[in-house]
Order: sequence, then C-alpha cells, then structure tokens
Amino acid sequence: MADSSKSKSGGGCLGKLLFLILLAFGGTLGATLFFIVQPQDLSDIGGYGPTARTASPRDLNAVLQSALKRGYPVTLTEAEINQWLGSTLAAKQGGMLASQVSLERVWVRLEDGLAEVVMERSLMGRPFTVSMFLKVEQSVGPRGMITEILRHGGPYHANVPKPLRGGRFGKLVVPQGFLILVMPAYAKLADLYREEIRLAFEEMARIRIEANRLILNSREPADDPSKLLQTF
Repeated sequence: MADSSKSKSGGGCLGKLLFLILLAFGGTLGATLFFIVQPQDLSDIGGYGPTARTASPRDLNAVLQSALKRGYPVTLTEAEINQWLGSTLAAKQGGMLASQVSLERVWVRLEDGLAEVVMERSLMGRPFTVSMFLKVEQSVGPRGMITEILRHGGPYHANVPKPLRGGRFGKLVVPQGFLILVMPAYAKLADLYREEIRLAFEEMARIRIEANRLILNSREPADDPSKLLQTF
C-alpha cells in the first residue's frame, strides 16, 4: 500500500514549485509592462526642451540638394534634425496619410555609429514612446560605395552576439525581432520623408554617424541607391 503521507508531501512540493514559477512569471510580466508604459527620457536629445531654439530651422531638403549639386560635405546636428522634424511632421501627415499616421513628435538621437529614431505618441493622455535603432554600414563595390541600413543597435553584450537590440518600447530595450510590431508605423514614417531619405542616404556616398551629428559627403558615387527604402 502506498504511503499517503509521502504522496501528499510530494504533491504539496509540486504545488509550491508551480506557484513559485507562476509568481516569478507574473512578476516578470508585470515589470516588463511597467517599463513598456514608461516613456523613455528624451531630455538628452538635441532640440528637446531647454536645448530647443525658437528660430525657424534650416530647410534640410534644400541643404541636402545644395550639397549634392555643389559637391561639398554637410554636417547636420542632432538639434537641427529634430527641430526640422518638429516643424515639418504636422504638414507631412496631412493629405492621403492623415488617417493612417498620427504622431505627437519624432525624435532622432545620434551616438557614435548609431541612430535611434523615437516615435512619441499619446496614450490616454500620457506620452508613450517606441524607438528603432539604425546603423549604417558601407563598403566599396565595383561602382563605388555600397550603403546598407541595418535595423538594430548591435548585441546586448559584446560577448553575446545574439539577440541584437532592436529598439525600445518605453524604457525597455527589446530584441530586433520585436520590431515587427512597429514596422508598419516606421514604413509610413519613411513614406512621409521619402525624398529626404533619398537625398541623405541614397545620393550621398559617404555617411558617418557621430555623437550629436550626422556627416554626409557626396563626392563618391553610391552603389545601388534603392537599398535603403527597401529596408522599410
């Protein structure tokens, strides 16, 4: 005859273990959701808050066209890019895409070799942010420089190549695979600024991202300029 006390003890231990697993899972899920709904801090971005200028920003479309026509390099600061985005977003969302795209602001954070494109929305009266990391890789091909835009910010740790950091949902850094949830929104954003993307990243031969600035040079012919927009 089986020992009923041992059976009850074993069942009790299994129940406690299952409870602890569920508790840990629930705590992790709760913490994840908490960080997702907390908007990331944007105060370090050029052109945000106290660093914003009241003067009208440069017309970056005209600046890029002039640089391409005359063949000189151009440097765009993080603040200039964000001020220009702030002044043009509302106008660009009008027309055919007005019912599909609704954003409070778009911000760009520039670091060494890395750009972060942040979408700021409003959720129940509170700011809500999502972002995507972008890196530029260039190599020399038979026709000149080949430019490739990568939708990630590198690995989480130098010694662990996978997964790659894709962006941030709120304050939470998410793996690259999670970008599938926001790709439609970024594709629509790319449509709004298709001409500027073409001028800056398809027509320019050399592209360098540094802390707080984007450096573009048209002096070498770019190879296959269709690659960037295919990224989205």
